[in-house]
Amino acid sequence: MNVRERSQMLERQTLSPCACLSEQSKGRLYPLEQCPVRTCFQRDIDRIVHSKAFRRLKHKTQVFLQPEGDHYRTRMTHTLEVARIARTIARGLRLNEDLTEAAALGHDLGHTPFGHAGERLLHKIMPGGFHHNIQSLRVADRLENGGDGLNLTYEVRRGILCHTGEERAETLEGQIIRLADQIAYINHDIDDATRGGIICPLDIPLAVLQVLGFDHSSRINTLTVDAIAASEGKKEITQSPAARDAMRTLREFMFESVYRNPVAKAEEGKAQDILLRLFDYYRKDPDKLPADFQDIREREGTERAVCDYIAGMTDQYAVDKYGEAFIPMAWSVK
Repeated sequence: MNVRERSQMLERQTLSPCACLSEQSKGRLYPLEQCPVRTCFQRDIDRIVHSKAFRRLKHKTQVFLQPEGDHYRTRMTHTLEVARIARTIARGLRLNEDLTEAAALGHDLGHTPFGHAGERLLHKIMPGGFHHNIQSLRVADRLENGGDGLNLTYEVRRGILCHTGEERAETLEGQIIRLADQIAYINHDIDDATRGGIICPLDIPLAVLQVLGFDHSSRINTLTVDAIAASEGKKEITQSPAARDAMRTLREFMFESVYRNPVAKAEEGKAQDILLRLFDYYRKDPDKLPADFQDIREREGTERAVCDYIAGMTDQYAVDKYGEAFIPMAWSVK
């Protein structure tokens, strides 16, 4: 019995009957010899963490565009917080923590530069629209590893795709990602908005605080524990009515006070203009696209290649490319 087989045996012995066992995975897009040490879901974690798309998350906006200060969230810190919340819920329910973590780490691989402002812009101009969850799966399936993709398991891929939108993941582990994502972003966005002076803690509706808690840690703990208690013995990941209502009210408050706040979002128009002009620039002259995207251009069309390129940019890389394309370089005589 090798290490992987021992891990699979432990899964059979310890996990809930509702859990997705790694040995029962529906497999990958392309056959792959099994690792003697890691289960298929552990292997997916490593494939995601070592990908270029994952590394770029540290330079992508979460909510605030290029904030001054070291403590604001980025898309990567958001991803790590989602992974920790999701894994805690999975452990509490005796579900497969490795599957849960892999889907959590991959759920935002396809997010655009400049946060949801970038996503809205690409959705507006891209034929057929643009959704970051679909793009995240595209990154995993098509764009990473020189066009070969990461070749992830079916269950992880579904967790990534279904973390938002109308479709629901078949596994409970995949369903956890949707709730963990919401728990993470609502609460850390409160933290960042408070740090940025957009809101103060007393602005949060008192009825919400009385249910969820009066500080960041308490609210995350309350929602995480509630998800475990409400989902125990059920075939879906859910919340208690009290927690669900409080979370809905909190989300409405955040949209009104932060996500649509003109102070917090003052630079979004400029960011969208950068991406719009870059899109037109590369669409008109696609030979300037990097070599990695020329195959996509030939097989799937210029607009698809341009969209993939821009969606993968970090905030600063997009600014730099805009500067190269539209701002005159300094001229000197040697």
